[in-house]
Amino acid sequence: MRVLFVCLGNICRSPTAEAVFRQQLSAAGLDAQVAVDSAGTSDWHVGKPADTRTRLAAQRRGYDMTALRGRQVQVEDFSRFDLILAMDASNLAELQALQPADSHAQLDLYLRRYQLALDEMPDPYYGGEEGFEQVLDLAEQAAACLLAEVRGRL
Repeated sequence: MRVLFVCLGNICRSPTAEAVFRQQLSAAGLDAQVAVDSAGTSDWHVGKPADTRTRLAAQRRGYDMTALRGRQVQVEDFSRFDLILAMDASNLAELQALQPADSHAQLDLYLRRYQLALDEMPDPYYGGEEGFEQVLDLAEQAAACLLAEVRGRL
């Protein structure tokens, strides 16, 4: 199974979702069976590391994001990934517009899929430290739900 997380710039929300889910997969012994990546709908941060505040918040909780680099969603992603999870409705709409007609990738809003308190992952970029903590809280909750889904699919 292959899962792609998508936000706007691929420097805050989607790399956080990737790092959290990777760690949960590893702890469950499923990391060899599930490929995980993240991307952005924009090309603003291609090749750049995650936002410093994102990395620091993740590091405080034991998540390592040092190897992650921003990339932009490509048309090929729709054939490479089974599940593409957007962080907000705007990015979901961008993905739906890019998705080829013959694609079998399933697109959804990450938080809405699991009926969490919010439908969309708030973008912490222009806020304070609490926003990055909130993204981690939500990513941890959603990753646990995704892990259960993956177990069911495998």
